[in-house]
Amino acid sequence: MAKVKIKFLQKPSCTSCRKAKAFLEKQKVELDLRDLGKDRLTVEELDHLIGKRDYRMFLNTRNELYRTRKMKENPPSRDEALKLMAGEPNLIRRPVVMRGNEIVLGYDEESLKRIAK
Repeated sequence: MAKVKIKFLQKPSCTSCRKAKAFLEKQKVELDLRDLGKDRLTVEELDHLIGKRDYRMFLNTRNELYRTRKMKENPPSRDEALKLMAGEPNLIRRPVVMRGNEIVLGYDEESLKRIAK
């Protein structure tokens, strides 16, 4: 049986990323890793990645910029959010795990199990 290849967008220093990566490696999946700190996503890539999903799901609520700009109470427009995330990769909720059209944000063991099958 061919190994499943899963795109894994991460920041190696991120605890959730390390946990999710270790969990998926135990599931014997092959990961296509991308370090968002070194290889940032462009506005176009983010737009394609988010697609018709709610872009606010992709915002990292623990990020300082998110808090100082009070994005919970006053979320940026989609276009502004894409530009902010492209310029500040820490504003992207991580990890972003993708297989086909399926996306898992953050460390969610049940969803990671499902995407690894």
